[in-house]
Amino acid sequence: MNYSIIRYILCRVLEFQALFLALPCLAAIWYREEAGWAYVVVSLCCLLIGGVGKRKKAKSTVFYAREGFVAVSLSWILMSLTGALPLFLSGEFASYTDALFETISGLTTTGASILSDVEALSKCNLFWRSFTHWIGGMGVLVLILAILPLAGGYNMHLMRAESPGPVVGKLVPRVKHTARLLYEMYIFLTVTQIVLLLLTGMSLFEAMTLSFGTAGTGGFGLLNDSIGSYPVLSQAVITIFMILFGVNFNVYYLIRAKKPMLAIRHEEMRYYLGIILAAVILVTVNIHGRHASLFEDFHHAAFQVASIITTTGYSTVDFNQWPEFSKALLVCLMFIGACAGSTGGGIKVSRIIIMLKQVKNELALLIQPKRVRQVQFEKHIVSKEVLRSVPLFLVTYAVIYIVSFLLISLNNLDFTTNFTAVAATLNNIGPGLGLVGPTGNFDAYAQPAKYVLMFDMLAGRLELFPMLLLFAPSNWKRKQGSLSHRKGLWKGVRNHASDGI
Repeated sequence: MNYSIIRYILCRVLEFQALFLALPCLAAIWYREEAGWAYVVVSLCCLLIGGVGKRKKAKSTVFYAREGFVAVSLSWILMSLTGALPLFLSGEFASYTDALFETISGLTTTGASILSDVEALSKCNLFWRSFTHWIGGMGVLVLILAILPLAGGYNMHLMRAESPGPVVGKLVPRVKHTARLLYEMYIFLTVTQIVLLLLTGMSLFEAMTLSFGTAGTGGFGLLNDSIGSYPVLSQAVITIFMILFGVNFNVYYLIRAKKPMLAIRHEEMRYYLGIILAAVILVTVNIHGRHASLFEDFHHAAFQVASIITTTGYSTVDFNQWPEFSKALLVCLMFIGACAGSTGGGIKVSRIIIMLKQVKNELALLIQPKRVRQVQFEKHIVSKEVLRSVPLFLVTYAVIYIVSFLLISLNNLDFTTNFTAVAATLNNIGPGLGLVGPTGNFDAYAQPAKYVLMFDMLAGRLELFPMLLLFAPSNWKRKQGSLSHRKGLWKGVRNHASDGI
């Protein structure tokens, strides 16, 4: 294990965290809030520790799969621990555990909250909660690679450990340029949404914070009823952009590269949009008559379907009161999630497609066992490594889900609340059903259960394996082994790790 390069990366992360924490200070100054002093103190501490720590140069800039996994996992834990400090020091959270829960929920773009009265928070804390969504949506290490790429050809290990989906590649030959392209598209979409929300009558503060939550598919709102109090036009803009941020960013790169036909034929995107359309129609029919008109039924159905499948978590109505079929359909969408290579969470549409195609092939082999069949996705043959990775991911996902469900059930809350609480955190969605529904929160859980759910949020955003490898003793041995062994390690698990785009 190359501990020196991990230390160097973590110090860089602290420096970026210092910059991020300085932004809520501006909100505190503008609104004349005393809570801003906490951000100043923590920001300066991060800057000092990061600056001093990186003065000792890394002995070697070479790192492989396990260094990449460890660096990504520890970076997210470090950002969560430091990001929770100003929330706790402001005095607006009852305990550091609650502040940490809120911060992890923000950075992992989950949107689950322990707050019963969001509107009681200061503006600087509201800004920080939403801004953590924007940071976590794309991934801070992708930003570091875009601005301060590490030397050598090993950066892809970090990007793969921060990118969702079964396959992660470069848009352009250099990782640095790929990271820059991702952030350019991310910033462009965010700014566009801010402008459109301003045109609907929102204030700049509202437009920025809600756009941060949409871009990161996070879902922290400014009001206790989430988005319910805003005009229909504002809700419609948010609906569209939730769907847009759930699309694989490769599609936007193809559009930017003036290849619109390739973008239109993108297989995962077509399935993703098809699932949304079918779900909206089914929910609209099922809830027909619950609102003043068919248009309102369609509007709320479209908003909630987009919010759940993209794992954003905003709400315009209390869908906990909808018919059982609609609630069951939304729970299914929680597991499916958005596209790979997007800012959304969940299992990912691409994994579902590959799994179903593999099942189809296996059924065909029962009839014609001698016929050679290959799974194709996006007009490419899916490699054996990816075909092995999908069931491995799903089995690991199921084990974590079951263990988490059993552990939090010790709180003796009802089955629906516990089941959807794990679904909402492991899939980075936010609201579930029952006590953790759109009008509820996670404060009913005791501290041990909150830590289980915090682990689920981090594991879900990093797509399980980076977090699990932290608990593998062999991963921390100093002896590196051969180059072929390291490459083999990366090859076996490279398609699972992720935290953002």
